[in-house]
Amino acid sequence: MRWQDERQSDNVEDVRGSSFTGGGLRIGGLGLILIIIFSVLTGQNPLRLLGMLEQQTNQQQTTPAPSRGTGVNDEQKQFVSAVLASTEDVWGQQFSQMNRQYDRPKLVLFSDQVPTACGFSSAAVGPFYCPGDQKVYLDLTFFRELDQKFGAPGDFAQAYVIAHEIGHHVQNELGIMGKADQMRSGSEEQANAVSVRLELQADCLAGVWGYHANQDKKMLEPGDVDEGLRAAASVGDDRIQEMSGRAVSPETWTHGSSEMRTRWFKRGFESGDINSCDTFRSAQL
Repeated sequence: MRWQDERQSDNVEDVRGSSFTGGGLRIGGLGLILIIIFSVLTGQNPLRLLGMLEQQTNQQQTTPAPSRGTGVNDEQKQFVSAVLASTEDVWGQQFSQMNRQYDRPKLVLFSDQVPTACGFSSAAVGPFYCPGDQKVYLDLTFFRELDQKFGAPGDFAQAYVIAHEIGHHVQNELGIMGKADQMRSGSEEQANAVSVRLELQADCLAGVWGYHANQDKKMLEPGDVDEGLRAAASVGDDRIQEMSGRAVSPETWTHGSSEMRTRWFKRGFESGDINSCDTFRSAQL
């Protein structure tokens, strides 16, 4: 993948090497009473006030430490910045064609654990997008796992991971995430089914990005598309269940099978059209 000479995004926040203490906010009886009184006087939701205080507390529990982003990690940060910049260019252009403004998200590089607007999270959950603060969170050790554990090496495999999470931001910008949240109000099986459609759409949007990145900047080299397809297949729910020794149970899937994920990524990559990614109206996933 040709990325070394491309623009790098200014929207990467590197907090690797910082230490965070989780545990959330603890308020005693008197403090809770004061919050309730304040909410009554101001007409504000007390739960919202508690959430704001917890977010502020998490931010204050950050203890900066020297960055560990040296050597290979520095090159990885440059790679992430270049891929993020490419997504900014592609989606900025796509939104402009829809007469919309694309708000560029932040991408946070962290190590081990990190406080977010979606709660305190660890690297164990893998890369994720938080709609609450419109940020993508990535522990770069996941790329090593993608290679060694999931058998999906290569820079375009890593780029697919970033583009997939940015796909969730695109969904958030278009209001799709909010509608999906409303559709999750039923049973757990229904919520899982909605999640699958959301994830497969993000795979398709990652493919749309890949199409335009190659058309506009000729970023791809022979074999790159295969790397992306292997990465999509490697994180299918059925494959993960098999790797963990569990029975394959489609009703528990939240991301879709390997076949589904590769097919939707390929659909977006071959069409380059966001309209081809409507998984919520597709009869067959």
